[in-house]
Amino acid sequence: MSAADTLQASLPTTPSSGIRMLARFGFAAKGVVYGLMGLLALLAATGQQEGQTTDKQKAVHTLQELPGGSILLGLIAFGLLGYIVWRLVQAFRDTEDKGDGAKGIARRVGYAASGLVYASLAWYAAQLAMSNPAGGSSNTKQTLTGKILSWPGGEWLIMLVGLITIGVGLYQIYRAYSGSFHKNVQSSDIPAGQQTKVYRLGQVGYTARGIVLGITGYFFVQAGLQSRATAVGDTEQAFDLLASMGPVVLGIVALGLIAYGLYMLVQAKYPVLKKV
Repeated sequence: MSAADTLQASLPTTPSSGIRMLARFGFAAKGVVYGLMGLLALLAATGQQEGQTTDKQKAVHTLQELPGGSILLGLIAFGLLGYIVWRLVQAFRDTEDKGDGAKGIARRVGYAASGLVYASLAWYAAQLAMSNPAGGSSNTKQTLTGKILSWPGGEWLIMLVGLITIGVGLYQIYRAYSGSFHKNVQSSDIPAGQQTKVYRLGQVGYTARGIVLGITGYFFVQAGLQSRATAVGDTEQAFDLLASMGPVVLGIVALGLIAYGLYMLVQAKYPVLKKV
C-alpha cells in the first residue's frame, strides 16, 4: 500500500461527529475574523479610526487587547485548524460527491486550497495566544513575491496567482446571485421564517468578499506586470483603495464583510455538511 493510500485510509469515510464539530468551530472562527475586519474598516470609513483599515492578521491581533485575549486567540487558532481539517476531508474523501473527473478534481483541489489559505492565520493566532507575535502579512507576502519574481518566468507566475484570485472573487459574486448557496440555506435547519433573511445576508457577504478578493488579485497582476514585489497588496491595501474612492464605498464593503462574518456564524450554528 502506498503512502497516499495509507493517508486516504486513515481519513474517515464520512465526516464524523468530531469532523462536524471542527467544521462548526471553523465557521465560527471565520465569522469572528471577517466580522472584526468589517468592523475596523467601518470605523475607518466613519473617521473613528482614520487610516486604520486592516487585514486578517491585524483583525486577529485586536483580540489580544481584550480581556481573556489569549484564550480567545487560542479558540480562533483551534477553530481555523478545524476549518482546515474539514476542508481537507472534503478534498480527500469527496464528501460533496464531486467525482474524479477534471471538474470534480478541480473543485476538490479548491476545497483543500480554501482550507490551507488559513494555515498561516491559524499559526499567527496561536503565536499571539502564546505571546509570541510574528511578522506582518504584507512584508511576508512581499518577500515571497520578490523571491518568485527572481525566478525565470516569475512575473507570469505572479500574474497567474493574481488572475486566479480575481477568478475566485468573481466566483464569490456569482455564487451570491446564482442561487447555488440558496439551496444550502433551504436544506439547513435554519427556521423557515429566517431563511430569506439569512440568504440576503449571505448575498451581501459574498459580494463584499468577492470585491476585496478581486482587488487583491489586481495587485498581484500589477506586481507581475511591473516586476515589483512592493506592488503586491492584501486586504489592507484593498481597503485603502476603496477608501480612496470615498468613505461611502469603504463603508458599504465593510458592512458587507460584517454580513459575511454573521453568515459564517449562522453556518456554525446550522451547518450543511453532506454525508454526515
